[in-house]
Amino acid sequence: MLNISELKFDEKGLIPAIVVDAVSKKVLTLAYMNEESLRRSMETGKTCFWSRSRQEFWVKGETSGNYQHIVSITADCDNDALVVVVEKDGPACHTGSDSCFFHPVYQSEDRHEFSLESLMTMLEGRKTEKKEGSYTTYLFEKGIDKILKKVGEECTEVIIAGKADDKAETIYEIADLAYHVMVLMLQMGISLEEIHKELASRHVIDHKVKQEKMTK
Repeated sequence: MLNISELKFDEKGLIPAIVVDAVSKKVLTLAYMNEESLRRSMETGKTCFWSRSRQEFWVKGETSGNYQHIVSITADCDNDALVVVVEKDGPACHTGSDSCFFHPVYQSEDRHEFSLESLMTMLEGRKTEKKEGSYTTYLFEKGIDKILKKVGEECTEVIIAGKADDKAETIYEIADLAYHVMVLMLQMGISLEEIHKELASRHVIDHKVKQEKMTK
């Protein structure tokens, strides 16, 4: 584990901290820390920065309630920049946006960024702003029974493909299942973050069980 004394702060005693969402992996903001704010962050488990404009410490969420709970802090190869992975209580940006980065500068015509979060947003749009001819809209219009029926059918398809040891077909069917499960989640008001937290809690339990077995 790297010691704070090994980090390279600039001539003003600052080091850039890139804050990343632990769930979505989205860059939330770029802020600055000095040695003391870094220590406070590590002691409290919440991000504390140094404001260059106000020349004072500020804890993210202190006024808004949108605290950032630190999962990990990692230095780069030169020890002069940090990546701070957090679980957030709310939007990172003072504008109310999830991330401070939302002004597009360039987008490749050939390459497109994909994430489960962006897919979830698109599916939610099909629910709130119904689009004619959209299969997703059709599922929402039919309701929970139709959605559950499709989830069940896709589960069966995954089993058949897996039993046949057909990797490509299994990948295809798992993708179909994931899509229908996400539709079900939106229908029931379940977020990706809630699933993430549930899986994370099970990981902790599983780790404890493994430790107990090793000590016996």
